[in-house]
Amino acid sequence: MARFIVTRLLWMIPSLLVISFLAFVLIQLPPGDFVTTYIATLASSNEVVDQAAAAALRERFGLDQPMLVQYLKWVWNIVTAGDFGMSFEWQQPVQGLIWERMALTLILTFSTLIVTWGIALPIGVFSAVKKYSIGDYIATFFSFVGLAVPSFLLALVLMYVAVVEFGQEVGGLFSEEYVQAPWSWGRVVDLMHHLWIPVIILAVSGTASLIRVMRANMLDELSKPYVTTARAKGLSEFRLLLKYPVRVALNPFISTLAWLLPNLISGSIIVAIVLNLPTAGPLLLQSLMAQDMYLAGAFVLLICALTLIGSLLSDILLALADPRIRLE
Repeated sequence: MARFIVTRLLWMIPSLLVISFLAFVLIQLPPGDFVTTYIATLASSNEVVDQAAAAALRERFGLDQPMLVQYLKWVWNIVTAGDFGMSFEWQQPVQGLIWERMALTLILTFSTLIVTWGIALPIGVFSAVKKYSIGDYIATFFSFVGLAVPSFLLALVLMYVAVVEFGQEVGGLFSEEYVQAPWSWGRVVDLMHHLWIPVIILAVSGTASLIRVMRANMLDELSKPYVTTARAKGLSEFRLLLKYPVRVALNPFISTLAWLLPNLISGSIIVAIVLNLPTAGPLLLQSLMAQDMYLAGAFVLLICALTLIGSLLSDILLALADPRIRLE
């Protein structure tokens, strides 16, 4: 196990280098650059920027250099000083913009993960054990509804319910007095007070899909000979389910870590915009639209790192949960 983990960690280094280069190239593929976007924004306000001023801006931001030189400087600064560069649009260091948003994103991600697993696991097991019962049909119906309803529409409905029925302030993750406040117990409590709406919205579709996955896997396991043998030996139904088929059917749950971490950053952008959440998604979208390459590149690099870390964690947890899996 230790050798496998070390090998995977070492392979992450070249993987991140290749991914960072591809991300840097893809961000610059659209025609123009940040200065072009900036000039177009000024032109929409009837302001004119001459060619000399545009050239000066490109020289100031280093955009007059070849793309390979820009990339090598960016990577060297990340490796040697942990410096992700300067955001063109915000005129601030990139790390100062992304760390708090990434922290809030991870809090939202793991809260959603706990809620998703906590609901999908027991309902999926119940739906398989009580196959074709009224409870199974109800769970199936709500699973399909959860998969069919768009997340942004559910966000609008929940915002209306929270305001009208509960009188709660919606939008964002903090009350106005805690938005710029330093971290304290009061800010944590305020975050918990605002967190339930985005967690429910993001958990609905994931829960619905995992219920179907868990039900299908449990049905496969319940029909296998080892379950019949365990029943014949007099093992209680509850203990039998937890010790054997549920343990094996958990594999799809664990494997979702590989895509869940990056998906909740890049896949929840519309929900984050609707709810005005200070998470990574809206800032990533804004940086891509403005061609703010260092800010967008940092986000893409972190998302890829989360993908690799999620894959490693899922492989390790799969080996621990299922004795049939060997990593060596």
